[in-house]
Amino acid sequence: MNAPLPQAQRSAAELSALSQAQFVAALDGIFEHSPWVAAAAWEDRPFATVTALHDAMCQAVLDAGVDPQLALIRAHPELAGKAAVRGELTVESTREQAGAGLDQCSPDEFARLHQLNEDYKAKFGFPYILAVRGHTRFSIMENFATRLANSREDEMAECLRQIFRIAQFRLQDLVRD
Repeated sequence: MNAPLPQAQRSAAELSALSQAQFVAALDGIFEHSPWVAAAAWEDRPFATVTALHDAMCQAVLDAGVDPQLALIRAHPELAGKAAVRGELTVESTREQAGAGLDQCSPDEFARLHQLNEDYKAKFGFPYILAVRGHTRFSIMENFATRLANSREDEMAECLRQIFRIAQFRLQDLVRD
C-alpha cells in the first residue's frame, strides 16, 4: 500500500476516496472545532474539485439548522481575544490573525478590539467573525464597528458568509484540484 499523501498534496478526488474518519481527520480545522461539517459533507462524495467540496461543506452547514449554525459560530475565537493572548487558538486561526497584524496590536488597539468584542458579544450572543485574509487590524476594527449596527438575523447570516469564506481559503491552502 502506498504511503498517504501529505494533506496539502491531496486532491478533492483523493479526499473523496477516504473513509469518513480519514476524511474528517484530513479536513480538521477547515470549520473551527466542528468536525461534524466534514462528516456531513462526506455523504455527498465524490468531489471532483475543491469548489465542489467547499459547496458540499457549506450546504451541510445550511442544512443543519439554527442551533448547529450557532454552535459553529460560537466555536470561533474572538479576534485578538483572550484565547489569542493565552495561545489557545488553532494553528489556522493563529496564522490568519497574525497575517492581519492582530498579534502586533498596540495596547490601545488591543483595548479597542477587546471593547468591540465585548459590545458585539453582548448585542448578538456570539463572537464577531471576519475572514481576515487581506485585512489589516485597522480595516478589521472599522468593519467591526460598522457591523455592530446590524440586526441579529443579518449578523448571523454575515457570520456564516464569513465562515464559508474562511473555509474556502483554508481548503485552497490544503487541497489541490
